[in-house]
Amino acid sequence: MTIRGAGGTSGGIGKFFIGMAMMIGGGYLFLDAVRITHHLHLGYAVFSFGAFRLTTGMTLIPLIFGVGMIFYNAGNPLGWILSAATLIMLLLGVLSTIQFRIRGMSAFELIMILALFAGGAGLFLNSLKNTEK
Repeated sequence: MTIRGAGGTSGGIGKFFIGMAMMIGGGYLFLDAVRITHHLHLGYAVFSFGAFRLTTGMTLIPLIFGVGMIFYNAGNPLGWILSAATLIMLLLGVLSTIQFRIRGMSAFELIMILALFAGGAGLFLNSLKNTEK
């Protein structure tokens, strides 16, 4: 029985783990540099239909009615539909207001992040290649 390398090939387990560690390190440093902000508040227009703007505060009105209908009669499908539709609209509204920003960094930091990630991906993929002829 012969021991095979990464992915069942003879590419090398060392390259596999070094490449994976480099990709994880580069990915971590990149994601650590990303800052997430949002601009969601009750007066913010989540959806607009022509000149009509639907704000997040307006989307809470069907939720109030839906929850009230559920508490009055839990078997009422209209209450469940109102509540579920409102929660989906609020979730989509939150997701649509998220903004991703990369913090300021030096050129050296950016080059190191890209070199770690790209070099790691190259080593990782090279380890999966069969080197036997």
